[in-house]
This record gives sequence, structure tokens and C-alpha cells, in this order.
Amino acid sequence: MKKKSLAYYLFILILGALVGSVLGDALGVLLPQGVVREFFLKSAQFSFGPAPIDLRIVGLTFGFSISINVVGVLGILLIAYVLRWIE
Repeated sequence: MKKKSLAYYLFILILGALVGSVLGDALGVLLPQGVVREFFLKSAQFSFGPAPIDLRIVGLTFGFSISINVVGVLGILLIAYVLRWIE
């Protein structure tokens, strides 16, 4: 069995989060107000920054933010499962 690269796992993470985000938005529209909707749409946000860097000639600002919910985690698991069987 061939060892997978870090880029492969990063691809799975990003693609799964994207699929989960789309499914989460669809569930938000379809589900009625209530506990189930709140459970699936409750999210946690992680962020770094903004971190400004002034180099006299060029000024840069770096920042990173990610918001993940239950459906996003399910999307990551779904994509990992599907891609496991493709290779």
C-alpha cells in the first residue's frame, strides 16, 4: 500500500469541509426551526490573525479563519470514505 502525501489529506479535509458546508446550508433551508436544526447548524470558529507586517515598501496582513459544523465533519468523513474506495 502506497503512503499518502500531506497534500492528499489536506485535499480530503478541504473538499469534505466544502461538501459539508453546502449540505449544511441546504439543511438550514429545509429543516424547520427547532433543536435538530440548531444541532446540525451549530458551528465552531477558529481564527488566527490578522497579523500585519510592515516592510516599509510593502505592507502585508495575514489571517486565517475556519468555521466548521456537524455537517462539515460528516462531509469530511464522507469524502474520506469515498476517496478511500476510489484508490
